[in-house]
Amino acid sequence: MREVVIYPGEGGYWVTGCPNLPGRVSQGKDRETAIQNIKEAIEGYILALEEDSLPVPEERFETLVIAV
Repeated sequence: MREVVIYPGEGGYWVTGCPNLPGRVSQGKDRETAIQNIKEAIEGYILALEEDSLPVPEERFETLVIAV
């Protein structure tokens, strides 16, 4: 299980990212597509790390929402 952030981007796209996996960012025309795309990006990244015998970063849920 991984923490993912999702927010509206430009041009009607949704942007997603995984804070604990550097560089894991994706997008989609709708929320569902953006979520599917980030899932695939996360799975591929973790698989590549494991295949290269590199450590997979542990998940740390540290979400804070601040209204300004």
